[in-house]
Amino acid sequence: MKFGGTSVEDAVAMERTAAIVRGRRERGLDAIVVVSAMAKVTDHLLAAAAAAGRDDKAGALAISARLRHRHIDTASDLLDAERVERVHPAIHREFDALDDLLRGIAAVGELTARTNDLVVSFGERLSSQMVAAAFEQRGLNGVHVDARTCIITDSHYGKAAPQEAAIEEKLRELVLPLVVAGKTPVMGGFIGSNAEGITTTLGRGGSDYTAALVGGGLHAGAIEIWTDVNGIMTTDPRICPDALRVKTISFEEAAELAYFGAKVLHPATILPAVQKSIPVWVLNSRNAENEGTKITATPVKCASPFKSIAAKKRLTIIDIVASRMLMSHGYLKAVFDVFDKYKCAIDMVSTSEVSISLSVDSNQRLPEICEELGKIADVKMEGNKALVCLVGEDIRGHNGIAGRVFGAVSHVNLRMISQGASEINMSFMIDEEDVEEAVRSLHQAFFVDPDENVFDVTARVQVAGKA
Repeated sequence: MKFGGTSVEDAVAMERTAAIVRGRRERGLDAIVVVSAMAKVTDHLLAAAAAAGRDDKAGALAISARLRHRHIDTASDLLDAERVERVHPAIHREFDALDDLLRGIAAVGELTARTNDLVVSFGERLSSQMVAAAFEQRGLNGVHVDARTCIITDSHYGKAAPQEAAIEEKLRELVLPLVVAGKTPVMGGFIGSNAEGITTTLGRGGSDYTAALVGGGLHAGAIEIWTDVNGIMTTDPRICPDALRVKTISFEEAAELAYFGAKVLHPATILPAVQKSIPVWVLNSRNAENEGTKITATPVKCASPFKSIAAKKRLTIIDIVASRMLMSHGYLKAVFDVFDKYKCAIDMVSTSEVSISLSVDSNQRLPEICEELGKIADVKMEGNKALVCLVGEDIRGHNGIAGRVFGAVSHVNLRMISQGASEINMSFMIDEEDVEEAVRSLHQAFFVDPDENVFDVTARVQVAGKA
């Protein structure tokens, strides 16, 4: 069971989390709990690290002081006097260590990726200790496990790759005996350590990944991702207030949505679950009675060709044109070798005989990438673009689907078009300013009469009733 930042943001949220876990335990289920840092704490820790790196020691320590007070106050509200006496000193020790670290960064005048990982690890280290104490107090036999002792990774700081065989071995050694003894292990998500014991992180959103690694490593019956929404929706409710909850979706569909902008899941989350055929549930800790969304290996047949629409903003289109590309063996390799050199992921590609157009996440290395590409071709860059992605099983099995899609957005200028080789993804690039209009038009075209076996239409009824 993974609980995100909003599910542990304060004492009230932690109480809700404890009640949800108690419900699972009362049903005779063993639970391993993974928690994120309290809401916004990771952002503040990153800001503190950056401040220290630019020699703003006072600013860094001020951020740390505010976080210290927040954690102390939360523990005071959450725990009884006996446990406060035990947890408060532990919180102070963690923040004393953080302050020493920030002073060291400021003294050296440099923030490395390795040190940045250590700074941001404090969020999960603190929240997991508080939640474990809360579980212990509430009769759930909570016991804290430092995730760094069992989530073993490589040394790619900032986005470390898990070593799954080593993780499974450590989980069986350190966590499984606690479960067998009737305990509820609580660990922080997002953090791990390399073979030398140096702290690493899995990248932003990595708490989901931690939960899937733990669930996969111990062959769990289910992996539950508890967040602050009722599951995966047909699109972003902030764009379409009448968005529907998707009751069931396949692993492949969920992975495509996660990569192409849906915020509910980390893109890598479901890989360990797919490998072990473990169902994943996306649930709402603020509305625990809602059934959420079930992600399974087998897709559910649906009258609609699509299950959901995602949008990914802040992209850049790069046009690479070279007439000498004609009949030139190795040209494509030369182009993609440049992106590989700078570790720049590509979202979409369109090619002709003399040109390549591709989209990438906007990042600070683009000028260097374009300069290097300019040695073999003419290069043009366009920013402020967005990718709209429609996901559904067997798109190719629906005649005329492209006509319906492009008819729905005929009033929007499309810059690039792609249909994924997986047959479950149709995407196009547009200007960022057109995203909301395009998504609303597509949602109206494909979800106006939804299949009640796949979508929760009561959500739309509730929205209509409020209106």
